[in-house]
Amino acid sequence: MTSTPEVYIHADESCLGNQFAGQRRPGGAGALLEAWTGESWLRKELWLSAADTTNNRMALEIAIVSLQALRQPHHATFVSDSQYLVQGASTWMPAWKRRGWKRKGGPIENLEMWRRLDAVLLGRQVQWHWVKGHAGNPRNEYVDHLATRAAREQTSSDGLVPSEFRSWLHKQRGARGRFLDFDEFLPPPERASG
Repeated sequence: MTSTPEVYIHADESCLGNQFAGQRRPGGAGALLEAWTGESWLRKELWLSAADTTNNRMALEIAIVSLQALRQPHHATFVSDSQYLVQGASTWMPAWKRRGWKRKGGPIENLEMWRRLDAVLLGRQVQWHWVKGHAGNPRNEYVDHLATRAAREQTSSDGLVPSEFRSWLHKQRGARGRFLDFDEFLPPPERASG
């Protein structure tokens, strides 16, 4: 790896029970972190949960936790299907900061979390990319799997762990015939952006 390796972070969040007013909404989030070693992908993952939360809070939390997991300076590409997170981190947050953490339309929702994310971003170069959710992107589908499982089971990986992405992908291909045209071994220049 180079001194400032590129890391690709794919993240998703889940909140169960949003449709039921007045009930607890268990949430989960998952992230797949990938770095090209020069010959292959090094993959790690993490997931977390909360007993009563929202999709937006889980999107912010997984961004904070996964970026904190990078122990050395990295260039990161963060991919999420959360417009709230991607637009917020790339467009809204810089404007809020210029106005003293205020927004034109009133209070900033989840302000304390946006400030935590801002602190984590110091010294890091992060590009934010939105991907359409549930549209057949294997990495997005995998982190959705991590997030919904964490929400349902209320579990956490307690930090980075070796990724099960390849075995999950193999099962998807064998059992469902999905992602047969996806090549998980291509290095970054040839790799699709999702």
